[in-house]
Amino acid sequence: MTSRTNGMQPKEEALTPWMKQRRLLMSAGVAGAMAAAMPRPARSAARVETNARIVIAGAGAAGLSVASRLAAGLEGARITLIDARKAHLYQPGFTLVGAGIKPREYVVSRTADYLPPGVQLVAERVAEFDPDGNKVVTESGASYGYDFLIVATGLQLEYGLIEGMDVGLIGKHGIGSLYNGPDAALATWEAMSAFADRGGTGIFLRPATEMKCAGAPLKYAFITEDYLTRRGRRGQARIVYNAHNKELFSVPIVSEKVRMLFQQRDVQVNYQRVLKAIDPGRRTATFSTPDGTEEQRYDFIHVIPPMRAPEAVRNSPLPWRSGQWAAEGWLEVDRGTLRHMRYPNVFGVGDVAGVPKGKTAASVKWQAPVAVDHIVAEIRGATSQALYTGYTSCPLITRLGRAMLVEFDYQNNLVPSFPGVIAPLEELWISWVMKTAALKPTYLSMLRGRA
Repeated sequence: MTSRTNGMQPKEEALTPWMKQRRLLMSAGVAGAMAAAMPRPARSAARVETNARIVIAGAGAAGLSVASRLAAGLEGARITLIDARKAHLYQPGFTLVGAGIKPREYVVSRTADYLPPGVQLVAERVAEFDPDGNKVVTESGASYGYDFLIVATGLQLEYGLIEGMDVGLIGKHGIGSLYNGPDAALATWEAMSAFADRGGTGIFLRPATEMKCAGAPLKYAFITEDYLTRRGRRGQARIVYNAHNKELFSVPIVSEKVRMLFQQRDVQVNYQRVLKAIDPGRRTATFSTPDGTEEQRYDFIHVIPPMRAPEAVRNSPLPWRSGQWAAEGWLEVDRGTLRHMRYPNVFGVGDVAGVPKGKTAASVKWQAPVAVDHIVAEIRGATSQALYTGYTSCPLITRLGRAMLVEFDYQNNLVPSFPGVIAPLEELWISWVMKTAALKPTYLSMLRGRA
């Protein structure tokens, strides 16, 4: 799997029995190490009795995690989870589907499978947030009052802000985009694989907005370069990465490591390039630059759209009113407690929270216990000291069979979970196994409030 000339995909059928056994043992070992290393928040010996009304807007990773923890910690609370989505998507797996490593079904399950007992699921979207009236209104016009509100709506992909781009183009005209769901990830794999068979110019990028999983644009550039090499087409291909600012990653030491790897693998880097328009017929992309606009021709392009808070959040009193997160509508919460700055009975968890880091599932794992601890403490008449320190994690795939496990906080400090075992800036097979095998069980445990 480490050979740069082996064109075989690292799928299960390609492994020998010994390799399968080794993978199984390693996966189990990594999962066990993760469980042992990650501290679990203390649980009260007895559930706290209350008749509080708690509304959770959004049943993604953040919403389900919060719901499970509240249901486990409170007795008698009326917990309402509001979300129209029936399917639950394991979004960290989109990259693996787009890399041909996992099937589409790997990332799809049912929201109802993770609904804790005693929690009411309302299969609608929140259309209006009224924090002054302590209520939310759904698309049908139904109103739900609350004593506490947790906003966990996730974010909104804005493909329409790129002129000429439409989600229907994903998989066509050399256009890929992992983010739009399982079908888009599969279509992206097919388009990228076709490109890897013939070569040409591949363009990779990220938007200028805040975004979920900011490492994914880099991962997919690395994965594509590796497939070209394995299929003997690297010499016929040009790989271009367009950074939206003057760096490749928000953590300086990681940015420099990625720059060095791109240099070693002959990936051209352009800085301060933001995708503004695409012409599928001509296969050209237009980028804004400090000096105007620039056209780049492509044979394959991985489009990542601008991202912002959902419309219902943006049009409510809840977003930041000024500063770097105001324009995109992110929730105005304290970065440590995740409590709203102006509405103390409102919390923001997950992608929608307007904090410096944290738009990953790994962040949710640490955010959810903090928000819940503050709510339960307030119900008990106490004060919580729990703080979210900005922890986030990026298993940064650098080639098939190798990844760097990058973990960091608000101060851009590297905070490895396995010091002395996994070096965060080394391309390791064990980090690859964690990404492809060990993280999903941890994620599912998180949804049930146990990780």
